[in-house]
Amino acid sequence: MNTTPDTDDRGATRLGWAGVIPFAALAAAAWVPAWAGFAQLAFVAYSAVILSFLGGVRWGRAMAGGGAGEFVRSVLPSLVAWVALLVAGAAAVPVLAAAFVAVWLNDSLFDRLPAPAWFRRLRAGLTAAVLACHVLVFAAQLAA
Repeated sequence: MNTTPDTDDRGATRLGWAGVIPFAALAAAAWVPAWAGFAQLAFVAYSAVILSFLGGVRWGRAMAGGGAGEFVRSVLPSLVAWVALLVAGAAAVPVLAAAFVAVWLNDSLFDRLPAPAWFRRLRAGLTAAVLACHVLVFAAQLAA
């Protein structure tokens, strides 16, 4: 396998998009009255886990060449995810959505850490899909 920085890593791409499946399934289930309560709780929990994962990805990248500030920024997603789990309810979904946007902005506009082009493209697409799912769940919460 070619591992040059501009090589599209198909394995990471497949796993990344597979990770959107629970978001989409739970967002759809949030509109089904019999499943709405469970789906919304599971959505918030999964969202918090993935947000924490993104912080871990940043931590790993920071180890390859970041300063102390990079490590601080890598911990923030986990802390926001934890707070979202504590507040739960309807407030958790927009908090998590805003955190996904903040992480994406940090990783795309303000990122000084090395990353291949495919990683940035993948993150943009995944973030858009995840945000759409957050909007659907929040709308379901408001409609209930």
